Amino acid sequence: MQTATTHWIGEEKFVSTSPSGHAIVIDSDRVSNKAAGPMDLLLMALGACTATDVVSILKKKRQKLESLEVICSGERAAEPPKVWVKLEVLYRLRGALDEAAVKRAIELSEQKYCSVSAMLQKTATLSWRYEILPPAE
Repeated sequence: MQTATTHWIGEEKFVSTSPSGHAIVIDSDRVSNKAAGPMDLLLMALGACTATDVVSILKKKRQKLESLEVICSGERAAEPPKVWVKLEVLYRLRGALDEAAVKRAIELSEQKYCSVSAMLQKTATLSWRYEILPPAE
């Protein structure tokens, strides 16, 4: 079993340490907004999880990926618990890329590999789209 720890450091701020030993500050007070909040971290985790998959899959497909930006947007439920109910993921890729390879990499992440999206799909509808930008000059 993996374990994370969270320590209160005052107000609505906490330091959480991951099972791998990395610490981050979390601010649950969206007014002071001095650090990412717990629900922010879920959007960030979704982006990082699926980006990891897409980069790995495109590398295996010998695609010439120059850059990748994953933009995750979402809507939360109006009443508590205010879970994510709608999520949109935009992949902005740059490079000499085969569109079919990009589409397949995203599909594999969405349907098979991304653990974060698999969990979030229990409460939210997820939509995915991509833009392929030409290689940098």
